[in-house]
Amino acid sequence: MTYSLEDYDFELPPEQIASEALADRSASRMLVVERPIGGLVDTQFSGLPNYLREGDLLVLNNTKVFPARLFGISETGARLEIFLVDDLGNKTWNVLARPARRLTTGKTVIFDGELSAKVFEKTEDGRIILRFECDGDLDAAIDRVGRTPLPPYIKRETSALDRDRERYQTVYAKERGAIAAPTAGLHFTPQVFDELRRFGVEFAEITLHVGYGTFEPVRAAVLSEHKVSPERFSISAEAALSLETAKREGRRIIAVGTTTTRTLEYVHRAHGRFTAVSGMTELTILPGYKFEAIDGLLTNFHLPKSSLLVLVSTFAGHELIMRAYKRAVESGYRFYSYGDCMLIL
Repeated sequence: MTYSLEDYDFELPPEQIASEALADRSASRMLVVERPIGGLVDTQFSGLPNYLREGDLLVLNNTKVFPARLFGISETGARLEIFLVDDLGNKTWNVLARPARRLTTGKTVIFDGELSAKVFEKTEDGRIILRFECDGDLDAAIDRVGRTPLPPYIKRETSALDRDRERYQTVYAKERGAIAAPTAGLHFTPQVFDELRRFGVEFAEITLHVGYGTFEPVRAAVLSEHKVSPERFSISAEAALSLETAKREGRRIIAVGTTTTRTLEYVHRAHGRFTAVSGMTELTILPGYKFEAIDGLLTNFHLPKSSLLVLVSTFAGHELIMRAYKRAVESGYRFYSYGDCMLIL
């Protein structure tokens, strides 16, 4: 069956968009989607061990969000918001700027006394290339002056922007480089991991630095023409061995998040197996894609008409997922980054 973008639309009451994280990460609700029978079960995330088996391999994305939102002032005194998108090396970044019209090639943006940047280039797609100037390590300077890059539907007063720096981060985040959290992982706590280990569940960590492309709106008139921008990933030798062993032994591989899914599917499709590799994944999962790597998926509830909803629907089936979303809306689930989750098995 051929689907259009409109087939991935749904109505969501604004009050069900989670603007605040729960105090207890593991207290979120979880909708279990049973693919073989089309079943839907309402439960709590803390009950995750009850739905996994001994020997299941849970795969986590250990990327770490960095404070990619910067507020500065142009040479003319205009206030600017800069969103760091791609690290081009040599202290040069591809960024989004607001208002972009205030910046022209050669102009300087001042962030504080120790960090400034000069406009190196303005690209045809509206991006701006900034070359930063600072004494010492640029990452350290960005960490000092930057703010947590929250999604636009999470509103914060400017003075309160950084209260999310710890919460908008998984407890297992290690590798700095993401401009958004792999939000399916936000529900986990050390206690949940301990409980899963007691059930015999195993773990592997991969890295995909979540970029702007993951959340970029689908603008293609025909869904099959949409392409998700490349994102940087890495799979270690240890993780590759765990994955390949689980696959060979017929144990379930369950991805925590769509970013983990994209990485695993890309690598397995490119190499015919799991292997230690780093690079850029260019995979866009659309209707008709045949999954090779994963057997299950833990994911949050996504925006209407988004590439993430398309991915999830392709994995579990369009009719089943849209029925699950209808159930979640009617049952008062909390949506998006700080919201509840769905386990697809």
